[in-house]
Amino acid sequence: MTDTAWTVRSLKAALDRCAPVADGEFSVHMIEGSDPVLLVTMHQHGDLELFVNVSDAQIAASVLLWPCDEQHDRPAFNEYLLKTQKLVPLSNFGIGMVDGRDYYELFGELAVSSPLDTVLIELRMLAENAIEAAGPLREAFVPSSH
Repeated sequence: MTDTAWTVRSLKAALDRCAPVADGEFSVHMIEGSDPVLLVTMHQHGDLELFVNVSDAQIAASVLLWPCDEQHDRPAFNEYLLKTQKLVPLSNFGIGMVDGRDYYELFGELAVSSPLDTVLIELRMLAENAIEAAGPLREAFVPSSH
């Protein structure tokens, strides 16, 4: 744990100075608003975009996966997600709304006082889990061509 709690601005500054940014593994941009968030683009994961929010209690990172209404057999898929949740390390599935449309999302949370190395582990794991979810997990529920 760090001695002080992160803010969105202090976390961005720390990420901007870290080796993965210098090495081009990912980049970080601030999205300003009433509640600013970080947009972390994971270049080694196909430019996957993660959103990072910092509150008084936690750091939350999330990635949108795909629209829920595009999922074949949504009730069965949702049940499958709930049953296999424990197989996805450091991440959780959820549904978030963007522009009035529901999307599957993957997210993880950390203590606001987590060390930067732990934040980096979470970002990498979230990206890896999202890639896994977008491939074999989703394809498990694509209808066959019979």
